[in-house]
Amino acid sequence: MIPNSLLQRLASWCPWLLREEPKQPVKVLVTGAAGQIGYAIVPMIARGLMLGPDQPVVLHMLDIPRRADALNGVRMELVDAALPLLRGVVTTSDEAEAFQGVNFAVLIGGWPRKEGMERKDLIAKNVAIYKSQASALQQHAAPNCKVLVVANPANTNALVLKEFAPAVPAKNISCLTRLDHNRALGQIAEKLGVHVGDVRNAVVWGNHSSTQFPDASHATARTEHGERPVAELVADDKWLREEFVGVVQQRGAAVIQARKQSSSLSAASAACDHMRDWVLGTPKGTWVSMGVYSDGSYGVPDGIFYSFPVTCEKGEWSIVQGLQIDDFARSKMELSANELDEERSMAYEFVST
Repeated sequence: MIPNSLLQRLASWCPWLLREEPKQPVKVLVTGAAGQIGYAIVPMIARGLMLGPDQPVVLHMLDIPRRADALNGVRMELVDAALPLLRGVVTTSDEAEAFQGVNFAVLIGGWPRKEGMERKDLIAKNVAIYKSQASALQQHAAPNCKVLVVANPANTNALVLKEFAPAVPAKNISCLTRLDHNRALGQIAEKLGVHVGDVRNAVVWGNHSSTQFPDASHATARTEHGERPVAELVADDKWLREEFVGVVQQRGAAVIQARKQSSSLSAASAACDHMRDWVLGTPKGTWVSMGVYSDGSYGVPDGIFYSFPVTCEKGEWSIVQGLQIDDFARSKMELSANELDEERSMAYEFVST
């Protein structure tokens, strides 16, 4: 008889070996798949970094017609990578085909912000895109499809998607603020000189924009003396309220300045983190940041997608309740909520035209 300890090790290393029936493949859609984030994320998904090392996938990849050759190149590379979990690849510029039967959708494609564009211009361009994709989602995706919006303005794109796919539960649509959350963890870890895996429960409140509020006041870090509050370990309110907040808020711009291109690897990794925790659950005692449809928690207005601390279990997210919010945090949270309210008004203006 094989000892239980050995069985547990086998289960952690090669979970498919102990499964009586192998999992059926699921369909995962990536839009904007020929772009930089798309190129980074599709092999991550096909290697099990999003849905687990025993979950076969069929990738649906969508991009605009003029990117068809590049999209086919991505498909060829996926074939050449000989990835055991990858059970098929669909490449298309047709939304109906792309959304057909998908269980998970990562929406990276959108109109990029170009020099001279105001945020209102960006919203106008993306309203049309996400209105069309909402129709395809509602008509063609599998029941209970989980959707992650990555393309900016992510929170408001998610709202447009929700408004034009009324049959899709709002709880099944989210937007990416996990990248900001991961950036916050990274900054805290560097400040304290600890491993990033030893830091948990930072929060990113609000919009995925420069008004977001990275909040370390509830975060903790493991040390040789046990788990302790980050605020106590840092012992520098000025750093926590100014430098930390500013660096996380402006990290995307800093990457562009350094790399001459926007964040791709980190965005792809964060999208995988977001979906993995949503589907497989967050570790006990740990929360993460997700842009979700507000239910009024913490005084945030209903009807906007806002980043909250959440825990996930059995494929469902729940907003962490009962955190103490001081006046400083409240003012920052309201600033981001006000921006999202303005974006909502802009989006509805273009929806009606």
